Amino acid sequence: MNTKKEIVDNWLPRYTGMKLEEFGDYVLLCNFGQYLEMFAKRYDVEVKGIGKPMSCATAGEISIVNFGIGSPSAATIVDLLTAVKPKGVLFLGKCGGVKHVANIGSFILPIAAIRGEGTSDDYMPPEVPALPAFALQKAISTTIRDNGFDYWTGTVYTTNRRVWEHDVGFKEYLKKTRAIAVDMETATIFVASFANEIPCGALLLVSDQPMLSEGIKTADSDRIVDREYVERHLNIGIEALEQLINNGDTIKHLHF
Repeated sequence: MNTKKEIVDNWLPRYTGMKLEEFGDYVLLCNFGQYLEMFAKRYDVEVKGIGKPMSCATAGEISIVNFGIGSPSAATIVDLLTAVKPKGVLFLGKCGGVKHVANIGSFILPIAAIRGEGTSDDYMPPEVPALPAFALQKAISTTIRDNGFDYWTGTVYTTNRRVWEHDVGFKEYLKKTRAIAVDMETATIFVASFANEIPCGALLLVSDQPMLSEGIKTADSDRIVDREYVERHLNIGIEALEQLINNGDTIKHLHF
């Protein structure tokens, strides 16, 4: 295999257990199996790739991929998706609230992400901003409001660090960035998608408040978030993509 196309055409099915022709034109990305299970149950479709690095499922024009956690995995799935050239990719991720307004269960619709993870430096120079596709974010905004909910917007800080909640210095740095939330994938997905000419957006769910000792995620608190908020998060993501599909809207306005 001498070209990127040869590699990704072989690797996407190898990683996901799903044939290229089985992928829909629109893709939901998630970090957790519950999203995938809910999607499969909603549409009564088979989960492919169980036991592989990235399990997935497809219903009509929408596929969902659970790519795992962290920026390297996020970059990998974006690269692999070039094999099917999706018309739109939407990341449904969880994040930690940095500002006090980002309460657990809140939606964050990021207008940009701060590239603190390093992985995205392999795709674009560090001075290039990590931005989503505006048309996709607009569809998500409309869907949230149509469902009677609200959301916060702003920048998200993306880091490669997983255990930092004890680090007072890092917390002070986060405050200085003016980020509303912190996660491990958003900036990577935005930059890698732009580099690969894939229109991409994100809708994040605040799952913890790591700036507070009592707000750090635990097994018990995570179960509460899964029970009370994840289904709503998934449904809005699906409806936003369906809006684009039904309206025939194009997302890719930029000349990459």
